[in-house]
Amino acid sequence: MADRVYPSSKPAANGATAAAAGGGANPSFPANKAQLYNATRPVYRPQPSRRRHKRGCCCCCFLWTTFIVITVVILAAIAGVIFYFLYRPEQPNFAVNSLHLSQFNVSSTTLTSKLNISVSARNPNKKLTYFYDPITISTFSGDIPVGTGSFPAFEHGTKNTTTLKTTISTSKQTLDAGDISKLKSKKTLPLTLKLETKVKVKVGGLKTKKVGIRVTCDGIHVNVPGGKSPSKATTSNVDCKVDLRIKIWKWTL
Repeated sequence: MADRVYPSSKPAANGATAAAAGGGANPSFPANKAQLYNATRPVYRPQPSRRRHKRGCCCCCFLWTTFIVITVVILAAIAGVIFYFLYRPEQPNFAVNSLHLSQFNVSSTTLTSKLNISVSARNPNKKLTYFYDPITISTFSGDIPVGTGSFPAFEHGTKNTTTLKTTISTSKQTLDAGDISKLKSKKTLPLTLKLETKVKVKVGGLKTKKVGIRVTCDGIHVNVPGGKSPSKATTSNVDCKVDLRIKIWKWTL
């Protein structure tokens, strides 16, 4: 009787046999939850940071702005140097020729005064012409105002000296007791003149914008007149200083 051979294990299923035949490349079916989750999960790709992008834009704008400002400053400096060597600009000069105090009455509360003054303005430039607006002139003894007046507008030509004459006065100006006491106690008055106006400059066919100018003249001394004859001031040591009054927004320099 022939011997029968019994297999040692059950035959593998068709799917397992196919998987074995394929070398294990494909997963068994049905797939487990982990395999399904990994198959449908999107691939993560890092996005560029918006903060870094904004920082880069800010830095770039700052660098370009700084470069433009520096370039403008350098060009302005070069233009200024060229202008200076071509035209050699000098500021105008002012001097007090004479001052006569013809009236000076101080009461218990008020002041009445009258001064006749002559001022010369000199333009030392060969190629620059000045155009002055009307000039206001004020007189002070210390910090006490003792009179006001004005000069008319005028054109100041090249290498020219112009003489300006006017009357400075005040009528029954009210002062406090301290100022009245100071004025009554003095026989010789120290005076300061302040001239303020605006001026523009003509260079060839070009004219600049108007710029404020202030002239301050110190060192004037005059005797208080005792009678009807006016007193002549001493003006030999008068020093007149010219300052530009440049206004930037709300500030005046």
